[in-house]
Amino acid sequence: METDKKSVIVFLLLAVIYSPVFGEAWKASVVKNIDALVDSCVVLPCSFSHPGGLLPSSRLRGLWLRGSKKDSFIYSEDETMVMDAFKGRTKMLGVLGKSNCTLEINAVKDHDNGPLCFRIELVKKPNSPPTPEKFSFVEDCAELKMLIETPKPELHHSNTAVSGTSYTVICSVRHTCPSRVPVFTWNRGSKDDIVEIQKDIHSGIWETQSILTFIPNENDDHTDIICTATFSGGKSSKSSIKLNVKRKETYYHIIIPVAVAIGTAVTFGVICVFMLKKYKNRIAELQSREGSMFNRLSRMSRRFHSSGQ
Repeated sequence: METDKKSVIVFLLLAVIYSPVFGEAWKASVVKNIDALVDSCVVLPCSFSHPGGLLPSSRLRGLWLRGSKKDSFIYSEDETMVMDAFKGRTKMLGVLGKSNCTLEINAVKDHDNGPLCFRIELVKKPNSPPTPEKFSFVEDCAELKMLIETPKPELHHSNTAVSGTSYTVICSVRHTCPSRVPVFTWNRGSKDDIVEIQKDIHSGIWETQSILTFIPNENDDHTDIICTATFSGGKSSKSSIKLNVKRKETYYHIIIPVAVAIGTAVTFGVICVFMLKKYKNRIAELQSREGSMFNRLSRMSRRFHSSGQ
């Protein structure tokens, strides 16, 4: 009799605990259609909500299934429950206690397309069997669109570079695996010349940018700049541009001829002034000599006339 009373009390306590949780609808939000590059990885954004406030992760168990098929698990904490085709390739990135059920699938196969559905179970404590309270979000599943060809990176740059002036090229590629982003390599520049940025675009699509900044010179004219993006799994693609380097605009071609012309004019003017002054002095000297000679002749003439008388 005492045992029956304890059982009733436990049952009532469980009812009190779980009734706020499952008394109202649980909801899940997933990106229903997302691209996945074969042989690479894909992250399925997922969140869920439930009444009664947040529950600790230790009280929650998250699973992912393929469609509504019973026990067709593609992810479980218990690896033995996972289908052979998905073993070792799935990982829960989200924290269930924060209502995040995001899943990563690595080494994507062309038959992983889905539908892939999330399921939540309540447990009394870690590693214990689930309670009867389970909820499968079979109406909110993700479908994968398989990409066979590797996306090519896009290059953004100005048309002309100027020798001796900083020049920037942006290489970007979109993907759906933010946990294992593409790795960029350039055919020039060092690590100090490169900055990388991650952008959350929308609906599970991310963009990784690699920004190269360097100072070109005239020898770089008509050379190629190549950017290569390597995705998780080893697939890669590249894009390139032909660099057009223009000489830096200077005024030396104007200043130097003008300076030479001015210098020549000044020199010529100084020479002219010097020569003019020299000739003036010479003329004055000659005039002085002529005047002196005339005076002498005049005196001689007067003496001659005086002696004749």
